[in-house]
Amino acid sequence: MTSWWRTAAIYQVYVRSFADGNGDGVGDLAGIRARLPYLADLGVDALWLNPWYPSPMVDAGYDVADYRDIDPTFGTLAEAEQLIGAAHAAGLKIIIDIVPNHCSSDHRWFQEAVAAGPGSAARELFWFRPGNGDQPPNNWTSIFGGPAWTRVADGEWYLHLFAPEQPDFNWANPKVREEFEDILRFWFDRGADGVRVDSVAVVVKDPELVDFEPDQPPYPHPYIDRDDIHEIYRGWRAVADEYGGDRALIGEIWLPDPERFALYLRPDELHTAFNFDFLSCPWDAAALRRCIDQTLDAHAPVGAPATWVLSNHDVVRHVTRYGRADTSFDHANRQVGAPSDRALGTRRARAAVLLTLALPGSAYLYQGEELGLWEVDDLPDGMRQDPIFARTGGADPGRDGCRVPIPWSGTEPPFGFSDGGTPWLPQPAAWTTHTVEAEDGDPGSMLTLYRTALRVRRDLALAETPMRWRDDLPAGVLGFDRGDVTFLLNLSGRPIPLPDRRILLASDAIGGELPPDTAVWLG
Repeated sequence: MTSWWRTAAIYQVYVRSFADGNGDGVGDLAGIRARLPYLADLGVDALWLNPWYPSPMVDAGYDVADYRDIDPTFGTLAEAEQLIGAAHAAGLKIIIDIVPNHCSSDHRWFQEAVAAGPGSAARELFWFRPGNGDQPPNNWTSIFGGPAWTRVADGEWYLHLFAPEQPDFNWANPKVREEFEDILRFWFDRGADGVRVDSVAVVVKDPELVDFEPDQPPYPHPYIDRDDIHEIYRGWRAVADEYGGDRALIGEIWLPDPERFALYLRPDELHTAFNFDFLSCPWDAAALRRCIDQTLDAHAPVGAPATWVLSNHDVVRHVTRYGRADTSFDHANRQVGAPSDRALGTRRARAAVLLTLALPGSAYLYQGEELGLWEVDDLPDGMRQDPIFARTGGADPGRDGCRVPIPWSGTEPPFGFSDGGTPWLPQPAAWTTHTVEAEDGDPGSMLTLYRTALRVRRDLALAETPMRWRDDLPAGVLGFDRGDVTFLLNLSGRPIPLPDRRILLASDAIGGELPPDTAVWLG
């Protein structure tokens, strides 16, 4: 029997923006539980929930204060256990998010380390070091902008690759490794089916904390993808295997080298990892084919399934990306203020999901993409909460634009997201035509397309069927066979004739020709 995580369609739930069950304007576990029928009807197999732990929310919960409890904003530990049980009863797996690189500065361990002082065992759980006079220990910079070191009152500095409120753990310390393996067991014992591992490749640092020189060779990097990182995830895999082999470890791994990427997916490490090359790929036939081939080639030697994803909580929504002149994505250049043709982006997004769901392996869907939602790029500065916005002085608006609460019903905000509460980020009035209620039953809606595609994918076992490229197509057209099903995507800019085959599903209305930016499944 194929392991569920090899072929699953997985829906990402950004908890604070999915559904508000208590009317305070913030999504919570009660809201998710009430919407489980919607998710089961959509046709997904599993839910990935972003961090739900107690947190000051400096970085939307990725600054964890306690890995064994639930933030009161979202609910209680008992409610989390009830949600897992209810999801299982609805036929849905639950994947939780664990952050191993850093915790919150409110975490008990860090508070003890600050109080204990230099040379203490408590400080050895983190990266506390004396500086160079008034300068930090080295030249590393934060991924969120600014320095990667902050000084405490006694003069020592601590490392944080993200925000100052997110001190990095020292994974050379056995106590850190033991703690996280116990955290895994804590959640597996409560029924979690998988773990999405945040920032997989940065947890191990050069013990000498050498300066980073931008023109140095990529390996060894002082804190990215170091060779000794793999023993950590072998330990995690051993824990997951204690539970009968059906608990999945899923890595967030941003690496440019596909061979280095694949090392994390060896049979004794992580089960799968996110395919960011596919997410970042421009809307171009040659680039997409090259990306798909490289992905499958990298995964084949280690026997791991590929994953396919178009959007998540960290990137500009793909309806907006695909409407731009430059359709690629790069964290270093989020194309702030770049114009986007929403109609074109939506047309391409419809075709893109048929490509995604036709490929072998598992697929990830980010909440709201099934409604055709776009990036909300005109949020008031005073309401932005992403630390990237503050740490770049507003030069980068951050990631809040893809995190706006999704619309369920009604004709004006809060669109059924909350019963009486003001959503924590404002929703655009134009979403009135993109609510679940408005799209439900509409044969031309994005929601109907997703529901149909997920059903056909499951009925035909597309995720498991071998794939073979078709090389008899015009330039700019992607095509491949999956058993008796043929997939075609026209990126040529002109209509192409369709074979005389039964149309199983098309991304838009078609006749005897396949228009540009349109995809079709033929039986």
